Amino acid sequence: MATNTKIESGQMLVAEPFMQDPYFRRAVVLLCEHHGQGTIGFILNKTIDMNINDLMSDFPEFEAEVFYGGPVQTDTLHYIHNVGELLDDSVKVSDGVWWGGDFNKLKFLITQDLIKPNNIRFFVGYSGWSAGQLQEEMQYRSWILAETDANYVFKLKHSRLWHHAMYNKGNVFEVISDMPEHISWN
Repeated sequence: MATNTKIESGQMLVAEPFMQDPYFRRAVVLLCEHHGQGTIGFILNKTIDMNINDLMSDFPEFEAEVFYGGPVQTDTLHYIHNVGELLDDSVKVSDGVWWGGDFNKLKFLITQDLIKPNNIRFFVGYSGWSAGQLQEEMQYRSWILAETDANYVFKLKHSRLWHHAMYNKGNVFEVISDMPEHISWN
């Protein structure tokens, strides 16, 4: 991968296979915001053992699992979804993927059965990089850029996302995608 690859909102970062950082080991991060001041994203493939009702008592009954978005501000809740045309103030991240929106309207749409658990992903915390930090990590080849597909986010089983994203990069990445996470598993 060329180190001068342009990083943009809406792309995915796929952790290189030997990354040791426990927060990002085999992580796939959706970049929701990238500009001169820094970058914000959410880890798509690391769940926590909770659903949204475990976190919020005043939320409508809703069987949606919660994901670990990253190590920054783990006392905050974020969401991405595929119903941007219904949810006011949503920010389009890529085709079929929006970030945030009017929280009260979100709850209303859930009570009206217009948003289902497969339309949304909730995250505790987020992944963040200060200005220039992500570019530096890219130069060290800590991350591989991949195009986002709404199917990755909402339809693919999260436990297979890293493998699938690596495999779809082709060539050497196909081989890497089949490597076990721990050498002792080989």
